[in-house]
Amino acid sequence: MTAVFDPTTTAKPGDPRFFQKAGPFSVADIALALGAEVKSPPEVVSRMISGLASLQSAGPLDVSFLDNRRYAVLLDATSAGAVIVHPEFAARVPAGAIAIVTPEPYLGWAKVSALFHPPASPKPGVHPAASVHPAAVIDAGAEIGAGAVIGARAEIGAGCIIGPLAVIGDGVLMGKACRIHAHATISHAILGDRVVVYPGARIGQDGFGFAMSKSGFVAVQQLGRVIIGDAAEIGSNTTIDRGSVQDTVIGAGVHIDNLVQIGHNVKIGKGTVIVAQAGISGSTMIGDQVIIAAQAGVTGHLNIGENARIGAQSGVMADVEAGTEVLGAPAQLSKAFFREVVTLRKLAQAGRSKAGQKPNKTDSTD
Repeated sequence: MTAVFDPTTTAKPGDPRFFQKAGPFSVADIALALGAEVKSPPEVVSRMISGLASLQSAGPLDVSFLDNRRYAVLLDATSAGAVIVHPEFAARVPAGAIAIVTPEPYLGWAKVSALFHPPASPKPGVHPAASVHPAAVIDAGAEIGAGAVIGARAEIGAGCIIGPLAVIGDGVLMGKACRIHAHATISHAILGDRVVVYPGARIGQDGFGFAMSKSGFVAVQQLGRVIIGDAAEIGSNTTIDRGSVQDTVIGAGVHIDNLVQIGHNVKIGKGTVIVAQAGISGSTMIGDQVIIAAQAGVTGHLNIGENARIGAQSGVMADVEAGTEVLGAPAQLSKAFFREVVTLRKLAQAGRSKAGQKPNKTDSTD
């Protein structure tokens, strides 16, 4: 009988219908996995924990966490068996719970989530409904899903999972433990190890390149590739064009959100994050550890220095120096942007006052 969904209940994460489950683990094992500290006697740290939960829904067999001080009141009332907390909140953990102390609680939560719910393991083999070219090379430990298409001379490494209806084009090389989700397409690309491509992503198609002629536009052959470094993640419905005469390069550990466009010849440094609906035009160079927020647009042939921050909906039309933060369209240094916002509000208030109108309370800059 199908269970009826009750929206009034607070479900715990990790529904076994959808997520692989591991454990239970002792508090000592959890702390060891996180590199965290537990100030409790041995008989306490041997307590077994069977799952994860939020502070408000956790029970004695669950581990939870507190990262944002705004939710500290929930810590006071939690029934969790163990809580991952920053040292400044360790004393507030209720008597019935064990404090797992770390300076980075959210990072700890990420690690403990992977401990209890590791990524799905491959089920080695090729589904009967898959189409694999005889010249493709597939490691015996890889999983090829139903309806997937693997082209000639493609190489799929050990432990890879190719999801249903994914298409891996001719000559694509893929390292170990990659996960290519349903309906993704990859061509003209070389992937490192542990790369994740989410559903519907398009990688390796023609870049947007044309030459002008008297009769109209003439397409320029796109002869480059897409190179993706180890542990990069490409979000759902994101598109990454292959290079024209150079390669498009996505560095190791880059995280690209859903619905992002990366143009041809773009090079993105390691550890960079690009958030949903951002667009990067061709031949732009992006350094390491850059953050590009949602709906930002970066024009072509620019240099974005390492550790730069680009705010949401920014229009970047000039180079951005390393370590700086820009906002607005056209983008400018964040301090200058906010000064202009305040000045415009004051001018608007002054104009209404002269017209005999009272300024709105929401316009106050106090």
